[in-house]
Amino acid sequence: MGTNVDHRSFVIERELPGSPAHAFRFWSDHQLKRRWNSCHPDWTVIQDRFDFRVDGHESMVWRMPDGTEQALLAHFLEVHPRQRIVYAYTMRTDGAPISSSLVTVEFEGRDGKTAMTFTEQAVFANPADGDVRENGTGIGFSRLEEVMMNFVEDTGR
Repeated sequence: MGTNVDHRSFVIERELPGSPAHAFRFWSDHQLKRRWNSCHPDWTVIQDRFDFRVDGHESMVWRMPDGTEQALLAHFLEVHPRQRIVYAYTMRTDGAPISSSLVTVEFEGRDGKTAMTFTEQAVFANPADGDVRENGTGIGFSRLEEVMMNFVEDTGR
């Protein structure tokens, strides 16, 4: 019949420094987002577009050292400042889809910090890619925590 695909959902929770408004900025501001989610320094950026709004799009295309092109194409479905972001995205390798996902990112203030809950519902063309994505997403959020710790909320830097 069809090909075997991996359907999976995963949730990653992080306690982030600062208010929900501060945490939200690291998702909604192009330059701040790139500080933590640019994860492959040896990949060449071919395209980097970021239009953060309902019905806006984000697209990143990279060339790996071996010449392979990777792409992330996202569509923002819901944007609730300081509260929630919902987006759908696909990843492609040399133009062929390798995964498609629906993501919800929630922000809740707690004792001067922000509880961020990231929920991804995905389908992977190669079942082994699901583990790689979940682990890589967690690593990215560790970078987010580090960048936010070194960024002073009140200065607007």
